[in-house]
Amino acid sequence: MSAQTRVIGFDIARSLAIFGMVIVNFKIAMAAETGSAFWLGFASLFEGRASALFVILAGIGISLMSAHTRLAPTSEAITSTRIRLLKRAALLFIVGIAYTPIWPADILHFYGVYFVIATALCFSSNRTLLFASLSFIVGFFGLLLTLDYDKGWQWSTLTYTDLWTWQGMMRHLVFNGFHPVFPWCAFLLFGMWLGRQPLTQPSMQKQLAKTAFIVLVGVETGLFLMRYLAVEHLHISPEVTQQLLTSSIIPPLPQYMVSAASSAVLILMACLWFGQHCQQLWLAQWLYRTGQVSLTLYIAHVLIGMGTLEAFNLLNAQAIETALLSALIYCVSATVFSVVWLHFFKLGPCEWLFKKVAN
Repeated sequence: MSAQTRVIGFDIARSLAIFGMVIVNFKIAMAAETGSAFWLGFASLFEGRASALFVILAGIGISLMSAHTRLAPTSEAITSTRIRLLKRAALLFIVGIAYTPIWPADILHFYGVYFVIATALCFSSNRTLLFASLSFIVGFFGLLLTLDYDKGWQWSTLTYTDLWTWQGMMRHLVFNGFHPVFPWCAFLLFGMWLGRQPLTQPSMQKQLAKTAFIVLVGVETGLFLMRYLAVEHLHISPEVTQQLLTSSIIPPLPQYMVSAASSAVLILMACLWFGQHCQQLWLAQWLYRTGQVSLTLYIAHVLIGMGTLEAFNLLNAQAIETALLSALIYCVSATVFSVVWLHFFKLGPCEWLFKKVAN
C-alpha cells in the first residue's frame, strides 16, 4: 500500500497490539505474580488478546497485499504473490526459531507456518476462508480429545522439555505450543476474510463493532453463568469448572478463540475510527509510526528489552508494578524510536529486510 492510500488505523492497531504483547511477555519473563490485585488484573486483560489482534492484522495485511492480484488474476501474478508469501514465511520461521532459545514464547516461527497455509488459501473465496478458519478451531478441539495436551510441558516453569526433537517440535507447532497452528491459524484466516471487507466505510465499522460487542458480551456472560451453575448447583469443583469454562489462552478452547477474535475486532474498529477522525493529532501520528515498525519492535522487545532486564537482574520473581513500569519504559522508548527512525528512513530495519527478501 502506498503512503497516500495507507490506512493509518491498521498501524495504530498494530502499535496497540505490540504494547499489549510487551506487557504480557514482560510479565511472563519477570515472573511477576505478586503485587497489586488491580495491576495483576490489568495485565491479565492483554493475555491472549494482544497476540490475537496481531495475528488478525497479519491476515488483513495478506489480503491487502494480494488485493490487486485478486481483482486482475493471472497465473504469473498469482505465482508471484504466493512466492512472496512463501519467502516471508521462511524468513519469519527462521528468525523466530533463531531466538526461541532466548524467548520460548516466540510467535514468529508460528507465523511462518500460518503464512504457508495462507499461501494456499489467499485466492480462495470468502466462504472458504471462514470455513477453513472454523475448521482449525474444531480441529483443535478434536486433537484435544484424542491427544495429551500436557505432553512436553513443565507448567511450573513454562518450559517445553522436548522442543528440539522432531516429534516435540511438530507437536509444539501444530497442537500444544504457545500459539499452535491448531487453532491459531484461524485468526490469520479470519483476518484474511476481514481484510476483504470495506473496513474504511463507517457503516461497516459500526456493523462489525456492534456484532463483535454482542458476541464478546454473550460469550463472557455465558461462561460466567455456566461457571456459577456448575459450582453452585451441580457441585463441580471450581478447578475443573475453570479449566473447561474459561476464555483464557491456555488451552485455546473455542470460546477463547471467539472471545479473543471479537475483542480484536472491537479494538480494530476503534482504531480505524480514531485514525479517520483524529489523524492530525500527535498521538495518532505517533501510534501510526510505531505500528509501521511493529516487526522491528517485536524482535527488539526480546533482544533489547529482555536483554536489558537480564542485565539488571530483573528476570526473576518481580512485582507486577515493576513489570508494568518496565513495559511502559520500553513502549515509550519504542514509540520515540519509531518516530525518529521514520523521519529519516521509509521502513523499519526488519521491515526493510523482509521487503528485500520478499521482493
